[in-house]
Amino acid sequence: MKLATFVALCLIGLASLTEGYKIYKATTVNCRSDPNTSSKVVRTYNTNDNISLTCQTSGENVKGNTLWDKTTNGCYISDYYLHTGSSGYVAKKCSGGSTGGGSTGKIPGPIKNDYPYPGQCDGVDPWNYFKCQCTSFVAWRINSRLGVKFHNHYKGPNWGNANTWDNAARSTGVPINSNPVPGCVAQTNSGSAGHVAWVAKVSGNQVTIEEYNWTRHKYSTRTVPKSTFNYIHIKV
Repeated sequence: MKLATFVALCLIGLASLTEGYKIYKATTVNCRSDPNTSSKVVRTYNTNDNISLTCQTSGENVKGNTLWDKTTNGCYISDYYLHTGSSGYVAKKCSGGSTGGGSTGKIPGPIKNDYPYPGQCDGVDPWNYFKCQCTSFVAWRINSRLGVKFHNHYKGPNWGNANTWDNAARSTGVPINSNPVPGCVAQTNSGSAGHVAWVAKVSGNQVTIEEYNWTRHKYSTRTVPKSTFNYIHIKV
């Protein structure tokens, strides 16, 4: 009886070690060094491969899903392609926050005016925008907090005035939708040149944004209905 109990416990332990989740929705899926589609491909999985996870984290939005799964091979796949039976976490959160694109755990970061050119509104910034404009502030945040080398011609097209950012995103495959998450870009075509802002917080149907030049050449924050903007998911 004791031997049978011991064997049963061993079998249960073995099952927990080998349990995994199946790849689906694609024939092959890339497993990357960081949780975003621009990172290095470490290996490739095939449909119905059995994948075991070490942890999960947030990362680039893939078809509406910002969750990424770190496999026992040490690389990340979008949770969109893994049949876990849940839209949320089924494993512990990876320590240190999202590492996608080389960020340093600053997504979305503190709500404060950390723009490097306050009161220095003449000339062009390193991302080829006029200083103290909304586009310059958001370009700074994308670079400093997302770790993405964003600029006026990111991935080819001209990301010029704020009212061109939605079309530039669509033309380059950058997700744009009505679903805000902290660390994405709020964008509207309203006004003569549109407006962009940094999403700092989402609460129900409200979104808190940080922005420049809503008041001329000044930093400010607002909480508004999330329907006010489109949302560009350059990384999250």
